[in-house]
Amino acid sequence: MGNDGAEADARRLLESYDFAYDAQSVPIDDAEAFGRLDPAVQEWWVEQFGEFVPDNGGFFTPPQKGAIPRIDDGTNTLVCAPTGSGKTLASFTAIINDLFDRAEVNEDGLDNSVYCLYISPLKSLANDIHRNLGEPLDGITEKLDDRGESVDIRHAIRHGDTSDSDRQKMLRETPHILNTTPETLAILLNSPKFKEKLETVEYVIVDEIHSLAENKRGTHLSVSLERLERLCSTSPTRIGCSATVEPLDTMGEFLVGGTYDEASGEWTPREYDIVDARFVRDFDIELSCPTDDLINTPRDVVSERFYGQLDDLVSDHTNTLVFTNTRSGAERVLHNLRERGGYDESNSGCHHGSLSKDERKRIEEGLKSGELDVVTTSTSLELGIDMPYVDLVVQVGSPKSVAAMLQRVGRAGHQLGQTVKGRVIALDRDELVECAVMLKKAEEGFVDRVFVPENAQDVAAQQVYGMAINGPLPEAEIRSVLRSAYPYRAYDDAEYESLFRYLTADYDGMEDKNVYPKVWRDDNDPPGGEYHYDEFAPGTPLVGKRGRLARVIYMTNIGTIPDSFSCDVIVRSGDEWVGQLDEEYLDTLEKGDVFVLGGSNYEYSYRRGSNVYVDRTSARATVPSWFSERLPLSYDLGREILTFQRELLERLEDGGPPDVRRWLREFPLDENTVRAITRMVEAQVEYAGIGSVSTDQRLSLEVELDREEYRRNYYVHANYGRRFNDGLSRLLAYRCAQQANTNVKVAVADHGFTLSMPLNRKVDIDGIIADIDPEDVRSDLRAALDGTDLLKRYFRINATRSLMILKRYKGHEKSASQQQVSSEMLLGFAEGKENFAVMEETYREILEDKLAVGAVETFVAGVDSGTIDVAIQQVDTPTPRAFGLATLMASDVVLAEDESAVLQEFHDRVMEEIDGDAGGVSAGTD
Repeated sequence: MGNDGAEADARRLLESYDFAYDAQSVPIDDAEAFGRLDPAVQEWWVEQFGEFVPDNGGFFTPPQKGAIPRIDDGTNTLVCAPTGSGKTLASFTAIINDLFDRAEVNEDGLDNSVYCLYISPLKSLANDIHRNLGEPLDGITEKLDDRGESVDIRHAIRHGDTSDSDRQKMLRETPHILNTTPETLAILLNSPKFKEKLETVEYVIVDEIHSLAENKRGTHLSVSLERLERLCSTSPTRIGCSATVEPLDTMGEFLVGGTYDEASGEWTPREYDIVDARFVRDFDIELSCPTDDLINTPRDVVSERFYGQLDDLVSDHTNTLVFTNTRSGAERVLHNLRERGGYDESNSGCHHGSLSKDERKRIEEGLKSGELDVVTTSTSLELGIDMPYVDLVVQVGSPKSVAAMLQRVGRAGHQLGQTVKGRVIALDRDELVECAVMLKKAEEGFVDRVFVPENAQDVAAQQVYGMAINGPLPEAEIRSVLRSAYPYRAYDDAEYESLFRYLTADYDGMEDKNVYPKVWRDDNDPPGGEYHYDEFAPGTPLVGKRGRLARVIYMTNIGTIPDSFSCDVIVRSGDEWVGQLDEEYLDTLEKGDVFVLGGSNYEYSYRRGSNVYVDRTSARATVPSWFSERLPLSYDLGREILTFQRELLERLEDGGPPDVRRWLREFPLDENTVRAITRMVEAQVEYAGIGSVSTDQRLSLEVELDREEYRRNYYVHANYGRRFNDGLSRLLAYRCAQQANTNVKVAVADHGFTLSMPLNRKVDIDGIIADIDPEDVRSDLRAALDGTDLLKRYFRINATRSLMILKRYKGHEKSASQQQVSSEMLLGFAEGKENFAVMEETYREILEDKLAVGAVETFVAGVDSGTIDVAIQQVDTPTPRAFGLATLMASDVVLAEDESAVLQEFHDRVMEEIDGDAGGVSAGTD
């Protein structure tokens, strides 16, 4: 049927309903796509969405207009669109239509097997989609029933919580659409009976693909999809759903995988299309600050103004969702709102990962029904459930990336056509500039890149083991499966051989450590030989499983989400237990670091297993307690902030503060924020000069001689985010410690880091930075990790993922702390073996995924080539831009009054010197 005929039919269908517009004149630009749908599907669609035809210029939203025809044609499709723009139906509509068509044509209906897999990172999201799928399936089935056509399309959900009885039922009566998670898919691929049900899969939907691609869950899934590809009768059409993300081609290639040519070494992605509807919604976002002076305004006044503003915002809207950056922050904001009156359990709530499943579900239901006026949360509501009544999102503090901000704010105005309304409130000087740049870049369509982990050996170990259990298989097929997955497109022969040396236990002493071979590797014997397999030619290199319990071990131990635990903190003198610390917090601690626990200060000594040994001290805290909980600033946004700072300084030099204020008023900022940023930068430049502000072309560093504490402090204004700063600070601390022969303390933040050493020690910091060869960065950082708790923790995680340590075996389960003890017994062994896969993966993950070694190498190369200058100044007191870094060393941020007092003291010193024209600054590093 031509487009004219399809449009005429569509208008006739619209005329049969009583909509408040003229069906013959309303613009329709997607009649051809709509005409592809079965009449029963068309009727259901018009009943549900016909009223929105004038707003959409047709039957579908922008992502639906692009996706439905492509998926109907069997084209692999990546759909990028904001929350509330119809992504889910964009993915499912063509599939549902195809299944109804087939079921109608076939006298016996659909086969008793799976046609479509929907894969979600969250169980709650899978549950939500399962409910949402029921509406179209039930509605369309009802219409067919009315015509005397009996059609049954089943859908079900399967994940770790699915009962044994439900699993057995799925074998007898298999869902045609199966909703699941990456971990469960991997298990199904090794389920002798159920994997046969997957041979008919023709569609795979990966939802929230951006949140999977950036971690090892996504790496694991990418290999599972390649295994599925080879299991299925025909190549499934792959559909990826993503919120606003960059780079689109990386996400597309991650979704579809590719082919690796052994002869040329070239990897070619499968064909795919991108439906880019990322910017189809209107945003109303503004940054505000309760005061134009966050130093001199008393903290209780700032707090009162903040809660007053928040109270007004909640009162003016139907449902408000408030995001904070920590779970404790979410609890605190809700508590303080309730203390003001007007809010209780009936109309407000808190949602985060530490709450019980039942409590989270209660809050989710309250959001869906619109019963709750306000809900506070940290990150747990970024993805997932529909919240149709939320019309405002408030973000307290910086969400650390444009992508996260758009994801969070996009929860407001969940329907297309509604303006997305968000308010970001900054309560911290260091976040003012960060949030201002973030909102401006969001307006301009900038999005932070997603970085995909590559060549992860622990994931490869799991997947090769799984394939071997289904084998034996030709080794060429196993290699092909791995290299077809995007994260392994550059997986070389050396890495492959290292993996197999581990899996076959080809290292002396492995079995003595109770680490046994998982696979065998051999050529197929001739017919009549002891190890001959008829389905393969003699001499074919094969891989198979070792051990009778292989399948059970695999099924009960796979997955990539690490177990975590809390460590007991014990004072060495007297073995007194004083509390617990999250083990991730220990990543930040070095011997001699001081932290606050229960209001007292403790100096970290060492960790053994799940015990942390400390000494009481009166010294100031050096590591803030929130460090491990906050999200890190994205590297890309950090670079944009540095560019912004250069442009701001140029305006300050040319036109003074008035010109800066005029420029900032072009940003989505309130007047308090405009004046606070201008005031802060003006004070910085007055006190320490233009060179004291880092830009995309300059790294500023200041040296303070703190005679009170007898410390020499280096404040490094590296605004590249915490991952980068963690890497660069470890690199510089390693070199400083070698030169000064002393212990160097490190404190890291998103906007820079501090190095501190005794006052009687001194280094040529300028020379140290200038002398770093970009080619030495990786080896130096690797050496700096030796003996650290960070290395020990990641080795345990990777040893468990690699099944070197079994979490579950013969009915026994090892807790995370028991796994840690086991891993510490294996670490020395692994370090002593050349190219040991688990050890190499531990270093790779820390360097590349946690410490941003690639970005550090790029920075060092910039210094080396002269495109980035290093400006060093000696100061009598930290400059205004270093106040945040100085308080990292001076006091625990949890003690808000202490921090406020320290900031005020720094500020007063600076203002005295500015007013007295004391100079305050000299070149050099005495």
